[in-house]
Amino acid sequence: MSTPKIQLFNHQRGHRVAKRWLEKIAIAALPSCLAAAKSDHPPLLSLEEIEVSIVSDSKISKVHADFLGDDSPTDVITFHHGEILISADTALRQGLDHHQSMDQELALYLVHGLLHLAGWEDEDPEEQAAMHRLQEKILASAIASL
Repeated sequence: MSTPKIQLFNHQRGHRVAKRWLEKIAIAALPSCLAAAKSDHPPLLSLEEIEVSIVSDSKISKVHADFLGDDSPTDVITFHHGEILISADTALRQGLDHHQSMDQELALYLVHGLLHLAGWEDEDPEEQAAMHRLQEKILASAIASL
């Protein structure tokens, strides 16, 4: 097993994103996400590269509709082939609700996406709660390590 390379792209022109900081967070969080793998063969263990794209609500809504049958915006969509889409618009709104910056919210979504690649799901309320606790812990540790 090798550690996948993470590439982050900001396709959202309306928001300034701390791209280098988010890349550092992803690199710092990756070992903990790998260690938290929930099964023997989650995608994260075999990926060579992970592409993270920061997009608008309109873009993520289209992808959400095309792949999940729901045309509403969402925070993060993770594909097992190693692609994570994150909405900057949703991060801005949710960040305000959670009293944190858009970049902090983006970092949380990034860790959330990495955990999905590590086999975590959030459909069941118990697993969702466990995943949220774990992503908060991993994010705090990643931020502290910078």
